[in-house]
Amino acid sequence: MDKIKNFLIKYEVKLVLIFGFILVAFLSFQFGYMEGKKNEAKAIVIEKMTEVAKNEPQAAPAIAGTTSLKSPQNSTETKNLAPACAYVGSKTSNKVHLPTCRYAKTIKPENLVCFSSLDDALKQGRVADKACIK
Repeated sequence: MDKIKNFLIKYEVKLVLIFGFILVAFLSFQFGYMEGKKNEAKAIVIEKMTEVAKNEPQAAPAIAGTTSLKSPQNSTETKNLAPACAYVGSKTSNKVHLPTCRYAKTIKPENLVCFSSLDDALKQGRVADKACIK
């Protein structure tokens, strides 16, 4: 016990400095990590309408500054699904969106699930996305 006491007394200043340095480094790392999470960029979806889509009437009004990057084939598929797809969801999620919602546009075509009404989606255990459906 005397050896430990003598060691602590002899190196007291150095131990306090080392402990303080480690504490400041840890707190700096945590602060930087939390700021990075807060400033994490959201995915940007850029859409561009194709010539086929421009010539056809739109089911919903376009949002200013957005366009769709769909090929004519995908545009036709989307047009054919539009009447039956009042609401859309993903096979990998329990949320349901409006087809014009930015989150709905990120759903892969192979995972797309269509619903004719919000009630149909809710009956299947889906949850309305608060960002799309108010």
